[in-house]
Amino acid sequence: METGTGRPTDAGERLRRWRMVLGGGEGEGTGCSLSGRDAEMDAALTALYGQSGGGSRKRTGERSAGLGGSAPQVARWLGDIRTYFPGSVVQVMQRDAIERLGLSSLLLEPEMLEAVEPDVHLVGTLLSLNKAMPETTRETARTVVAKVVRQLEERLATRTRATLTGALDRSARISRPRHRDIDWDRTIRANLKNYLPEYRTVVPERLVGYGRAAQSMKKEVILCIDQSGSMAASVVYASVFGAVLASMRTIATWLVVFDTAVVDLTDQLDDPVDVLFGTQLGGGTDINRALAYCQSRITRPADTVVVLISDLYEGGIRDGMLKRVAAMKAAGVEFVTLLALSDEGAPAYDREHAAALAALGAPAFACTPDLFPDVMAAALEKRPLPVP
Repeated sequence: METGTGRPTDAGERLRRWRMVLGGGEGEGTGCSLSGRDAEMDAALTALYGQSGGGSRKRTGERSAGLGGSAPQVARWLGDIRTYFPGSVVQVMQRDAIERLGLSSLLLEPEMLEAVEPDVHLVGTLLSLNKAMPETTRETARTVVAKVVRQLEERLATRTRATLTGALDRSARISRPRHRDIDWDRTIRANLKNYLPEYRTVVPERLVGYGRAAQSMKKEVILCIDQSGSMAASVVYASVFGAVLASMRTIATWLVVFDTAVVDLTDQLDDPVDVLFGTQLGGGTDINRALAYCQSRITRPADTVVVLISDLYEGGIRDGMLKRVAAMKAAGVEFVTLLALSDEGAPAYDREHAAALAALGAPAFACTPDLFPDVMAAALEKRPLPVP
């Protein structure tokens, strides 16, 4: 249906859109046929979400065979969807293709990886396949991971450094400075309410000193990351943040990943890609063992922040885990529990353990990457955390 201008009528456009949503077949009922670009888009969608050979939709849970098992065919499909859909939609379709059609093994093919739109979830999938990856694919996979890491650093690094530098500066100010250590500019501004007009002067009730020397004020941050399969996106973001924190001279940073074993990747923090390829997604979880290792690294509890990133499904000793958190808190450590560090919100998590940690003064919550700098700033300053 078209108007005299050659453009579809509103009714025709609605039918076209419903036809694209319903996917055709005997039961869709629009009577609308597709041609040109619309037909090509529909074919790309049908290959992933579509129909069985008989024209009717598959029953829930059945798999469409539209993409077959051929890496070149999948690579062509990936190229098609990048032509027809915006990047955010492409990433969702890629994720669905990997999950619905069992295409994880095809990501071990270099030509497949070259056609994929890189994102955090794809990196997580590649990391889970790391040990099975042939040498012919490994360099291509590193290139894909490096591209995503670079994008995340560009998005997050500047604000993180600025936020934490401000927090460190505020926490470093001396409340009772000697005369030579007084920061007169900040002192005057802090006492403007005490200005006496008749004397044209400010009476300083509170003196603000310059920050202590950087070495004496150095804070310590330990990122303790659960590398079970459900935490893939959190591992990616935490590795990037770990590299950013490690680049700041006033923060000594450790990065520890764990499943039933504990691996210290601190010496690789200058390259978050190396950190990511040093992880091994999947396996069990022993939070108590990981916290025992982190506890052994602490030398200055009052200047240390421990960030546990985990869904809290503990396969180790539950009471031991809680006792370690309580001991660290009692010693002056700031303890932060993040159920996830990703854009997706809170995953499934152990609510009983989350409640127990909250009772110890370590509330557990999911954190987006954009909120993480504010959470860390509050922890460094020993302020209440901005729990969403």
